[in-house]
Amino acid sequence: MQYPIPNTQAPTPNALKSFHKLCLSTLIAVYILILVGAVVRSTGSGMGCPDWPRCFGNFIPPTSVDQLPADYKEKYAAIREKKNIKFAKYLSAFGFKDTAEKILNDKSILVEADFNPVKTWIEYINRLTGVVIGFLIIALTWRSFKLRKEQPVLFRISLITLIGVIFQGWFGSIVVSTNLTTWTITLHMFLALVIVLLLVYLQHRSEPVHATGMSVFLPLAAIVLLFVQVFLGTEVRSAIDMVSSSLPRSGWLESVGRPFITHRTFSWIVLAIQAVLIVKIQKTGGAKSLSLPLIILILGTFLTGVGMAYLDVPAVLQPLHLLLATMAIGTEALLMFRITNGSSSSSISGI
Repeated sequence: MQYPIPNTQAPTPNALKSFHKLCLSTLIAVYILILVGAVVRSTGSGMGCPDWPRCFGNFIPPTSVDQLPADYKEKYAAIREKKNIKFAKYLSAFGFKDTAEKILNDKSILVEADFNPVKTWIEYINRLTGVVIGFLIIALTWRSFKLRKEQPVLFRISLITLIGVIFQGWFGSIVVSTNLTTWTITLHMFLALVIVLLLVYLQHRSEPVHATGMSVFLPLAAIVLLFVQVFLGTEVRSAIDMVSSSLPRSGWLESVGRPFITHRTFSWIVLAIQAVLIVKIQKTGGAKSLSLPLIILILGTFLTGVGMAYLDVPAVLQPLHLLLATMAIGTEALLMFRITNGSSSSSISGI
């Protein structure tokens, strides 16, 4: 009597299940960080800590200006200038000489804001959240290392994610040193979205695969359009930053003009594509579990956008609007991965 030879290359269900749970926890933490980062932006707290990784030279930020030296503005402006000179060298080396020159010649970058304890602690909470995510990514990479022989793709993508998070942390220091230069904030945001996509892929590869029978084109188009819409939104936010100090909230969007009109108009195209996608999901029947979350996220993104347009961009809606948009991108990415990897051998029993 012959017995089947056991597959020593197959990971145990418990090991993969544990990895999947940690991946899901890390993804949730990243979404929380995106929310906190949006709060930092909407409250104007990005320069609450003028240095990095510490805050005013300490691991516990000050609560009063009396705890700072009298020349704290000059001190931290000099630190940021030194960092910007080094960053400009990197930019020049990669061919971005004009951008490097702008950073070096724009003296407004070195203008230090007055100390504000509330803004300082909002920014510091943002950094602490980032530290937690860093540890979660390290743990995720360690778990994937144990699975590297059976599931090498999990280890490779986890390692890429870890490198991405390290780079994101470093680039966050550049955002601060350049005094929230518009393009650095936008790039910082899109790097966060890339990390979200990597984690969604890891989550997919460590769970049972459910093929949908759909073409990958539609969800891919929906994701691309959402990315474009997020970019247009950052353009609106950047334009608002330029007028927010000189105009009341009621005049912000009117003064922004074309960027806002483009963002608002494009939202209808995004909504139409999302509606077609959801109808298609319902017809195929293979991923109905994603339908309701996607509907809620898309409608929530659209309605919070409408709320900001008609309620003079209230600070409370800005973080929620961005969070819902990024969660919609993640959900659609999960749908796309299930379609393109429907026959993956990563399916496991017992999860």
